[in-house]
Amino acid sequence: MGENARRRQPGLLAGLLVALVVAGGCMVGGVSSQGQPEQPRPQQTRQPAAPGAKTTRADGTTSVAEFKQDFNDAVGSAQRYWTAQFQESGKRFQPIRRVVSYTRQGEVSCGGQGLPRNNAVYCSDGDFIAYDVNWSVAAFRQIGDAFLFYLLGHEYAHGVQVRLGIRYNYTIQQELQADCMAGAYLGDSVRDGSLQLADGDLDEFREGLLAVGDDPDQPWFAEGSHGTAEQRTDSFFRGYEKSLDACGLG
Repeated sequence: MGENARRRQPGLLAGLLVALVVAGGCMVGGVSSQGQPEQPRPQQTRQPAAPGAKTTRADGTTSVAEFKQDFNDAVGSAQRYWTAQFQESGKRFQPIRRVVSYTRQGEVSCGGQGLPRNNAVYCSDGDFIAYDVNWSVAAFRQIGDAFLFYLLGHEYAHGVQVRLGIRYNYTIQQELQADCMAGAYLGDSVRDGSLQLADGDLDEFREGLLAVGDDPDQPWFAEGSHGTAEQRTDSFFRGYEKSLDACGLG
């Protein structure tokens, strides 16, 4: 997957900016069954265990330099997409402030909570995305570069949810919407030519989504639930095919 030099043209996004807020101050959290806010927490993408060094794809996506380039492209393309969407609605978009990497559990914290290994999160307390670089490089090598664009698209979507004031009672609602928004960003960007799909990229999206699904026996209403592999795949490709209108933002 790669970027095209041509900038995207923003599409119509009626009703998106109903409650624009500035991120920061607290982490995005859920609401308990008693109706009281739970302790804030980072928005995490449930991730598979880091693959072994030998389980790499034979598609050339193996070097750290390639990883850095693709990762930077993913961040930049997500920022441009959401900037254009907000501008189309007559609003100014505030990009996520920073994207940071870490290698050890607890090396980076979100609201005083150390972040785990083998994961990526969006933290509204500081408005940043953090990712385990060792896990991310391993996933890049095993699944492919398209997974990085999904991963950044999902976490960036959490930042957009905060800016729009979107909050749900259950984690799974927040997560599946972020999957849909990531799909919309990628599908729209491919359709307008600002991103180009390579052979196998759609399969890489599917492979990555299958890897990050919840265990089938996890209750959908449990704190931290993200959705089964099937639910996450359905949400992502619904956004990919139908754009943001399919994501319940209006």
